[in-house]
Amino acid sequence: MTVPGATQTNLEATVPILRLGDTLVTGLLSELDDKQATALAEELTTRIAEDRARGVLLDISRLEIIDSFVARALMELSTMAQLLGARVIVAGMRPPVAITLVELGIELTGVETALNAEEGMAALGWHRSRDGRGFGE
Repeated sequence: MTVPGATQTNLEATVPILRLGDTLVTGLLSELDDKQATALAEELTTRIAEDRARGVLLDISRLEIIDSFVARALMELSTMAQLLGARVIVAGMRPPVAITLVELGIELTGVETALNAEEGMAALGWHRSRDGRGFGE
């Protein structure tokens, strides 16, 4: 889907970051190693500041497993975004990921979640257009 006015950069050609109005949208296409998680946090915080983003949607629906480092990186990313004036919503967490987090005793303190990307975008102020084909403000 092409969105007029959307821009895109690549994080080492693996994590696209789209800008839709004042919201940045990205998704984890696979499990991240420690280096990629750190690079994602750096790229997103840079983009938040440069684009003056007010919201970030991070879709993790393709993530099948999570470790304590990536969980901590999500919490830190959320805190950094808040300090820069943006709200982060992590969308699409699969049940095995949620179970793993609970079993590891990891609480994603300060991280807002949504069942899926559509609900995450709605929480950030986007809504389905009347014709049902896309999102609008």
